[in-house]
Amino acid sequence: MVEELAAGEPLSAEEAAYVAAARAQNTMRGYASDWREFTAWCAQHDRAPLPAAASTVTAYLSDLAAAGAKVGTMSRRLSALKFVHAGRGLPDPTSNARVMTVWEGIRRTHAAPPDQARPLMPPELFDILEACPVTKTWKTKGRPPEPDLAGARDRALLLVGFVGALRRSELAGLRVRDVGAHANGLVLTLPRSKTNQTGDRPELVVLPRASRTDRCPVTALEAWLTLAGITDPDAPLFQGVTKGNRASGRPLHPESINDLVQAATARAGIDPAGYSAHSLRAGFVTYSHLRGASDRAIAHQTRHRSLSTVGTYVRVHTAWVDNAATVLGL
Repeated sequence: MVEELAAGEPLSAEEAAYVAAARAQNTMRGYASDWREFTAWCAQHDRAPLPAAASTVTAYLSDLAAAGAKVGTMSRRLSALKFVHAGRGLPDPTSNARVMTVWEGIRRTHAAPPDQARPLMPPELFDILEACPVTKTWKTKGRPPEPDLAGARDRALLLVGFVGALRRSELAGLRVRDVGAHANGLVLTLPRSKTNQTGDRPELVVLPRASRTDRCPVTALEAWLTLAGITDPDAPLFQGVTKGNRASGRPLHPESINDLVQAATARAGIDPAGYSAHSLRAGFVTYSHLRGASDRAIAHQTRHRSLSTVGTYVRVHTAWVDNAATVLGL
């Protein structure tokens, strides 16, 4: 993707690094994948990808829509085209009147509610925490049992992700230095997030101490760090665990956090379908609402800029509350 932005002369190493930093890593990876897909389509249909003609973009969108692509997917593809053309100093093909009209028609015809992760919250969350392994046993003769490091990490990850209402990229990006002590628990300082990609205003997330230690994010996180021997301030907060029951020193990939959440869910005998890392954040919003927290208080922790966004997490669960349809007696 970076090479595609070299207009005229190749980018220097410093320029390439800044181009790569222009968007979040996940966004750049998505753009790179989208651009490869678009150029492959252009080669197949004997069309020029750079600069892309308006008719090329509309034909491409029409093919995507006919193939059943989601509106969100097509929107990201358009963003990738815009990004590459801007980097080359070329006119934005997505702003052409023909493209905008076709795109509006596609959205009106094919738009659908976005897929939402199932909220993961008590009591299911408590069952999942209890199912995290505590002791690691070995087939090797003479090697005594040890605390299960992966189990300790998973408990900390689940509780910090839930109570902190964190996105998977935020969980993966946390470093030890981002954790600060407070009289009431811990404070996480997020240098960057989905809504703060330039890091010009660090965001704070609180982790209060819980009355029960087995449900306390502070206790779980401190136990994980102690058992793993993680003390370096620059070390990833959540790391992989080796087969030898040692911290790998490498941060978890955001996608692997999805796998960990699903594996932990299945371990508790719960069908993992529909659950993902985002289920922790969705679970926090839904459970807090059911416990009487206001949308403003919820947004204080989730860092949502719009209170209407908070409402999208809880509509399904609150649709049954105080609803006349449930008392018809049919």
